[in-house]
Amino acid sequence: MMRLPRFLYRVPTSLDEAAKILAGEGPQAMLLAGGTDLLPNMKRRQQVPRTLVALRGVEELRRTSNGKGLRLGAGLTLTDVVRSDIAREAYPGLWKAAAQVATPHLRNMATLGGNLCLDTRCTYYDQNYEWRKAIGFCMKKDGETCWVAPSSSRCLAVSSTDTAPALISLGARVRLVGADGEREVAVADLYRNDGIEYIARKPGEILAEVLLDDADGWRSTYWKLRRRGAFDFPVLSVAAALKLAADGTVQQARVVLGAVASQPMLSADAAERLVGDKLTDGAIADAASAAIKLAKPMDNTDFTLHWRKRVASEFVGYALRELRGDDVTELRSRLCRTSF
Repeated sequence: MMRLPRFLYRVPTSLDEAAKILAGEGPQAMLLAGGTDLLPNMKRRQQVPRTLVALRGVEELRRTSNGKGLRLGAGLTLTDVVRSDIAREAYPGLWKAAAQVATPHLRNMATLGGNLCLDTRCTYYDQNYEWRKAIGFCMKKDGETCWVAPSSSRCLAVSSTDTAPALISLGARVRLVGADGEREVAVADLYRNDGIEYIARKPGEILAEVLLDDADGWRSTYWKLRRRGAFDFPVLSVAAALKLAADGTVQQARVVLGAVASQPMLSADAAERLVGDKLTDGAIADAASAAIKLAKPMDNTDFTLHWRKRVASEFVGYALRELRGDDVTELRSRLCRTSF
């Protein structure tokens, strides 16, 4: 049985108190929200913080406000997001992403902020301590070699968050709060293409809130590829959002690929090819071809990397066809194991 290492448990009741504790404890402290990613990592000794700063008692992290857009507290569970009528109706891409994370039991615990800060994953990293020790560890933790590509100068662990691609496609921002102040960052700028330093959140900052602009005129969706219809992390995801004119011409577009690199990949080229055209089969194929240039999956997760790259084009096409208004119910049910 794998057991948690010893740690100090701090339970702040306000965001300000949590930020001060985090700053005072320094780099040996980590935030605990739902714990669905962190606690298994601690059991495998992938992460061994001296102090856990629990956020469950911080009420302001679970608030939702709706005015010109939508503000979602980072402490909301993914179940809270799925149960939100506003999210489902106005931001269906985010709603579909949240609804496809893991299982209902885990969504009841996992938080929106936790999913955005999800640790990168890799076949050589997500193992118990003894397994990793037997291979000499890896670059991401305790070792010097990236076993995915031994000549690589950086860690190639993959980004497996579901909600980040969806929020990037929606042009969302996050509010980061630290002991020395706060700032807003576009979700698109929150990530780096590095398996170790994968997030731009500073060590003393807390991701407090997700900010969404008014979705008027925008359509969005999210498609996820995984072996099983529940529990599994994505081995490929596609988030797409379009703003259409009355005649169906694309005015603005965002296409984002997830689980193909150490960060979600926003394809400016695909968006450029869509804007100014209607969603014809040719335009969709052209945008899909442009988007997959960013897909550079490595042999560090489920399925073969060559197949994952090839199928990325098809999934971009499925997402854009759905936004066009095609009936993709059967296709989504068969490929994504979902009924919405």
